[in-house]
Amino acid sequence: MSRRWSIARQLFALQVLVVTLLVAVGTTGAVLLAGRDAQKTAEAEVMAVARTIAQSSEVARALRAPDPSITLQPYAEAVRNETGTDFVVVMAPDRTRYSHPTRELIGQPFAGTVDEALRGGWVIEEYPGSLGTSIRTVVPIHDPASGTIIGLVSVGIKTDTINQELIRQLPAVGGATAVALLLAAFGSWLLSRRLRRQTHGLGPAEMTRMYEYYDAVLHAVREGLVVVDRDGRVTLINDEGRRLLGVEADGPADLPPEVAGLITERRPTVDEPVLIGDRVLVASRRETRFDGRVLGTVLTLRDHTELRSLTGELDSVRGLTEALRAQAHEAANRLHTVLTMVELGRADEAIALATAELAVAQQLTDQVVGAVEEPALAALLLGKSAQAGERGVELTIDGESRLTGSLLRGRDLITVVGNLIDNALEAVAETPLPRRVGVLVREEDGEVLVRVRDNGPGLSPDQAASAFRRGWSTKGDGHGIGLSLVRQVAQRYGGSYDIHTAAGGGAVISVRLPVPA
Repeated sequence: MSRRWSIARQLFALQVLVVTLLVAVGTTGAVLLAGRDAQKTAEAEVMAVARTIAQSSEVARALRAPDPSITLQPYAEAVRNETGTDFVVVMAPDRTRYSHPTRELIGQPFAGTVDEALRGGWVIEEYPGSLGTSIRTVVPIHDPASGTIIGLVSVGIKTDTINQELIRQLPAVGGATAVALLLAAFGSWLLSRRLRRQTHGLGPAEMTRMYEYYDAVLHAVREGLVVVDRDGRVTLINDEGRRLLGVEADGPADLPPEVAGLITERRPTVDEPVLIGDRVLVASRRETRFDGRVLGTVLTLRDHTELRSLTGELDSVRGLTEALRAQAHEAANRLHTVLTMVELGRADEAIALATAELAVAQQLTDQVVGAVEEPALAALLLGKSAQAGERGVELTIDGESRLTGSLLRGRDLITVVGNLIDNALEAVAETPLPRRVGVLVREEDGEVLVRVRDNGPGLSPDQAASAFRRGWSTKGDGHGIGLSLVRQVAQRYGGSYDIHTAAGGGAVISVRLPVPA
């Protein structure tokens, strides 16, 4: 089965057909115009020759002679041969010929229209005379003295002569036509070759199906897709990409700076986190090539906002579980100790040991629950306390902490407080004992203040200036998201954030969130 014609081949055939028709029509029109121009030229030529003869004094004298033909016949033939016309006929007003290329017709009446010439005008017509069809003119000859019409002169060129002249021009016209066809065919071939290279030799049906399939896939896929050409212009953003980037469906494709920066970078990008508004996106960048040529860049985006949130909660739960498991082991050891002390008859000391451990745990719970009425935040602080204890970190809740009611969204508070505590726990991970982290959550002057301090190594001024930037971390790749999320929450509420070095060392991070009216 023969392969269907590609778009390039169909376009080439169509262009050749159209160009051939146009050249054929143009050539036909040129031939017709040339014929009409030749006829006009012939009319002008015979008119000019006839008027020249009519104004000749020699012709006027010959017409007054007893036998005008003796003078006029050789004169007319000389003029005919010199001007290239087919006949020059001088006649009397009654149509009697005094000259003619065929001598037998001299003295015979002239065949043609002369009425207008006899009235002082002139005649020009195409007439089938004795020599064949010709373009002829008839002009009156006036007496120089009296001005009366004493004769007529007719000059003509046969149409066969005009046609032969056109036939002699046909090779030039045909050559020009052939050159035009060759140039048009060559141009069409170049255009079809370029189109074939751009369409990869696909046919219309194949391209239609490909467009329909690709369009359906681009609209249905649950990943954001951004396609940029080699000049950096955005050529395509699918529906999911516009949703994730906050780009209007009918508006210009203005990419956020974070995404635009990834596209302009030359390094490969694989699953790099990007913060766009409230979303945590995972971006991958790849150059597209065909036949070794770079066509552009494709950027894929996946929404990991919920996944990041769930991952953070899972990490907290895992940390709390590990802390509870460790505490369960410690509780079992203490319980065995208490039981052994009872068996040894030292009941008072056993009771003191048991109540002391219980008092410490209850004191922390009472402090957190009494200071923070937001249940989710209270649970977070208790969980982080257990997690800190498992890591050997002393996490304290500032005694001035006070937060009544649901002033802010619980999820936003958890994001800010949880990430600040996690950042502090990581900061003191390598610090020699004792490791301390302090937390203050307080409502004051219409805003919520969250302050977390640690006794870790602290940050230099340059590090402090970059700490809230996306992807920046002192821990290497895979970090640098927590403080960026804190910054986003602060910006969303119109609040502020600050980081500085504490007087005794370590870092202090403060976040102020205005309470919505």
